Amino acid sequence: MRSALTVAAGRAARRLARLRGGGRGGSAFPGLVVERIDPGFLARTLEGLPLGVVVVSGTNGKTTTTKILVELLRSQGLRVFTNPTGSNFVRGVAAALLTEVDARGRLAADIAVLELDEAHAVHFVRQVRPRASLLLNVMRDQLDRFGEIDHTADLLHTVAKASTELVVLNGDDPRLSAPRFTDDLGARVERFGIGEGLRRVFLSDDDLRREDAGGAMLEDAGLGAGPADGARTPATRLEAIDGRSARILVDGEEHEVEFVLPGVHNMLNATGALALASSLLGADADLPALLRALAHVRAAFGRGEMLEVDGVPLELALVKNPAGFRMSLLSAGTDPAETMIAINDEYADGRDMSWLWDVDFSALRASGVHVVSGVRAYDMALRLRYDEVLVDGVETDLGPALRSLIDAARASGRPMRIFCTYTAMLAVRAQLSRITHVETVL
Repeated sequence: MRSALTVAAGRAARRLARLRGGGRGGSAFPGLVVERIDPGFLARTLEGLPLGVVVVSGTNGKTTTTKILVELLRSQGLRVFTNPTGSNFVRGVAAALLTEVDARGRLAADIAVLELDEAHAVHFVRQVRPRASLLLNVMRDQLDRFGEIDHTADLLHTVAKASTELVVLNGDDPRLSAPRFTDDLGARVERFGIGEGLRRVFLSDDDLRREDAGGAMLEDAGLGAGPADGARTPATRLEAIDGRSARILVDGEEHEVEFVLPGVHNMLNATGALALASSLLGADADLPALLRALAHVRAAFGRGEMLEVDGVPLELALVKNPAGFRMSLLSAGTDPAETMIAINDEYADGRDMSWLWDVDFSALRASGVHVVSGVRAYDMALRLRYDEVLVDGVETDLGPALRSLIDAARASGRPMRIFCTYTAMLAVRAQLSRITHVETVL
């Protein structure tokens, strides 16, 4: 009875939010209402799932990795509940539940796969202990929120300790793979990672601070072999990359996967999702079906998402820290496009934009940047000038900047690429929705 009342109140709050928002919005407010009136709703609803709850967290790649993992598990015939809009606070999970449960609060699912912000994941696991967690990386990100990088690692350690059966982590991240992180975990620990030939491509935050190897990284992007360094080898590894094709090692056997997903970073995300799915399902896992699903997953909104504007391809690349921006730039040197960079500094982006000075933008020298936009457009333009990247124009208003980019692409016949922070990405998508079909973010 209590769940039924909670669902009714939450859905009423969602309708109210949408009325006030002109038919849009409503992803956070109903979740807040649920949190306030019924703090036990999440636990009651999720703890009865036959295969439990999986939490996906880390600095980079949460949204895309969650989507990949959901598709992998669905390929095994499982009913999966998730928070698909990327609203990765606890109240976002509660709001997502309101759209899936019946009037009595019952959820028709076998397993839940939930993306959670590092800090909010800690609040979540105090209410619901996950059966498994997938921990992707620890990078400098939103220092105004999280403070030093070791604090972020401590947040993820809390999630790992709360996991009852399985923790799958990035074995190449120095903080996640350290004995200090893993030694006191009660759950079984599995790792995913990269082969030796890709170590110059996928750098940890510590690696980025130690060296500037931008040109060499691009040259190494297609390599698939290298000298062993004696480090512990994960059972599931991304061994080699050639364009959209990748070679992934699973328990000693190599498999070729031709990805629809753009971006080398998403291939590593996919490797982590594959490691979690195969480890969680064990002997019941249908590996060929998992690999087929892996090849067909498309990008989550704004994360390397491919759109079309009047027949011209447009890629949206979310950037929010040095490592993420660097990975998104890897293709810029070999795949020229009309480029726009949109930088905002709202709370969801992180207020401190000084991290832009830790990114090597030399890959953009050949093609230049057509327009820089957003609240911090002039900061971005100055940063590009120091890396000798030609900028055609600066326009803080995203609408005119986007129209200028589209006109340039029509004239040149080249595809478009937009690098943008989170709130800039939402604003760009809102502008694009007036021009072309884009996935609606509720």
